[in-house]
Amino acid sequence: MPLKGANQVGRFAIQLSVANNDDVTDARRGLLAPTQVRRATIEGVVDSGATRLVLPQSTVKRLGLPVTGRVKVRYADRRAATRHTAEGAYVEILGRHGTFTAVVEPRRRTALVGAIVLEDLDLLVDCTHQRLVPRDPRFVVSEIE
Repeated sequence: MPLKGANQVGRFAIQLSVANNDDVTDARRGLLAPTQVRRATIEGVVDSGATRLVLPQSTVKRLGLPVTGRVKVRYADRRAATRHTAEGAYVEILGRHGTFTAVVEPRRRTALVGAIVLEDLDLLVDCTHQRLVPRDPRFVVSEIE
């Protein structure tokens, strides 16, 4: 069954790994066993029209991500709300990773992957085949002046 909203133009389902960045750092330093890193593989929807990473509140709690702020959000149907943000979401997609602040959505069951994540990981949206592809499979390409 397709994920809700995943059948619209520029929107499709993916699997992604999300972990607590503090745990990942502690594991790299040898302070925490890699098996103790709080990590989850979850379904998500890529939305090229969305801005940020959005995570279900249940995932944020399970990973122990610190809730640190609030942000105003505007939904596609023009509704607006204020939501919490959680820092330190270590996201892995297609072997690429980055750490992001996520909008916490109380009733959401899947992640939403927006433009900031796609840009940072240098992933392009292939709407025809409903998939993400690296711009360069060997490197993240950064545009600098």
